[in-house]
This record gives sequence, C-alpha cells and structure tokens, in this order.
Amino acid sequence: MLGGLTRKKVRFVVIGGVAAAAHGSSRVTNDLDICYDAAHVGSLADLLAAWHAYPRGVEGGLPFIMDERTLRGAPVMTLTTSEGDIDIMDRVAGVGDYGAVRKHSDKISALGVSFRVLDLPSLIKAKRAAGRPRDFEHLPELEALLALRRQRR
Repeated sequence: MLGGLTRKKVRFVVIGGVAAAAHGSSRVTNDLDICYDAAHVGSLADLLAAWHAYPRGVEGGLPFIMDERTLRGAPVMTLTTSEGDIDIMDRVAGVGDYGAVRKHSDKISALGVSFRVLDLPSLIKAKRAAGRPRDFEHLPELEALLALRRQRR
C-alpha cells in the first residue's frame, strides 16, 4: 500500500500502528492509517477506487462509489481494499489537519519506499486525544520509547 500511495504521488503521512512500529513499538497492526491532504484528494480517490475500496463493517454488495466527492463528504473512513485494510482521515485528533500533521512528521525509508510518519511526540498526543482504551493501553510503551530517545541525545 505504501508503494502504491507514493507511486500515485498521494500526499499523506502514516499515523497509528505503522507509525508506532517505525518508532520502535512492538505492537502489530493489521491496517494502515494515514492522514491525507484534503486539498489534493483526486489521486487518493483514484487509487482507492483501483483497489476496490469498500467501507469496513458494511454488508458487502451495497452500492459504494469511491471518488473525490465521497472523500470530501466522509473525510474519515475505514476501508477494506484488495491491498489490505486502510483507515484514512484528513485530520488527526490532538495534532490537526494534514498541514499540521506533515509539520510534525519524519521522513523514513522502509520496504524500498520513502514516506512520512507522524513523529513520536505527536503520535502520543494523537493517542491521548483519540481517547480509545486501546490507545491508552499503548501509551506507556510509546512514552518509554520517547524517554529512551531523549536519553540518547
């Protein structure tokens, strides 16, 4: 998915579990969470349509059209695709819109692809702001990783 997003020149920042893993978290995630640039949704909509994106948790076979209009009308979506599960949003609680998220991101290379991930302090803020039990459970590990990073400096 990361390769497809970068090849299509989608403007995005990886957030959530994959970003946490990039910072050293031991948690495993089964989906990709991204914050996308709402001002440039065309390439994302085209790619998701090519991947046969469909809302996760919705009965299969119901009509669904993935296009720019859909993304503008539902800026937060949890989707299943032919490439895997992806959660997309145009803003991140505790951080802000794509511009703020990008400002608080680091560029990394992994799996033969270069992409941006939310920096660790902002990821912690986002987990706190989301307020979900699974995010609160993840905070001690992320805070320990941040403390280790600060000790090394």
